[in-house]
Amino acid sequence: MDHDALLAKAMASVTVPGDAEVSVAVLDVGSGESATYGSGSFDTASIVKVDILAALLLQAQDAGRQLTAQEKAYATAMIESSDNDSATALWNAIGQASGLDAANERFGLTDTEGGDGALWGLTRTTAADQLTLLQQVFGEDSELSAASRAYVQGLMGEIAVGQQWGVSAAADGSAWALKNGWLPRSTTGLWDVNSIGRVTVDGQDYLVAVVSNGNATQANGITLVEAAARAAVSAFTAG
Repeated sequence: MDHDALLAKAMASVTVPGDAEVSVAVLDVGSGESATYGSGSFDTASIVKVDILAALLLQAQDAGRQLTAQEKAYATAMIESSDNDSATALWNAIGQASGLDAANERFGLTDTEGGDGALWGLTRTTAADQLTLLQQVFGEDSELSAASRAYVQGLMGEIAVGQQWGVSAAADGSAWALKNGWLPRSTTGLWDVNSIGRVTVDGQDYLVAVVSNGNATQANGITLVEAAARAAVSAFTAG
């Protein structure tokens, strides 16, 4: 079955307004089949916080140590509440872009480049790379230990009220774990809005990554991302 074609067909019914662009990638965990729609690289905004934490955990594994209490406090705030100061602290702890890029090379991400200096939110990525990252977090064939994976998954399942939008729109009720990103670009006044995570539908798990830019408002971007997430899962569930 050509899931890329099914996804393209589903996305044809998704309204992409004005200057907006969207790309989505989805993996059916049960079958291992995947599909991608759209291309190009996008700003990560705050979805990079999952990558930052994964890189920190990989470095800690390499050093044979656990995260410190302070690192755990930063990680919780960074993922659950999307706290930027905590993200900056951990971005610095991993060695900024060079640390992220080194971890991503091991994770199998091929089209992601860490942001310059302190600008972690301007890391560039693709939907396909974010799907690869999700496989590192939620899959067993991973550079991350079972304990590290469980830790990230747990935080992604405790997202603050008000930030529980995005790929969760495709899930059955509360059967999701996610991280969202949203960023108004000062150069254009338009919004980057992204969402990555795992959703469960009719007992089946799907990994979904949606990235978008050029949205007139954050709300418009959320509407687009949620529609794309539902379309992505429908490529495997329709009929």
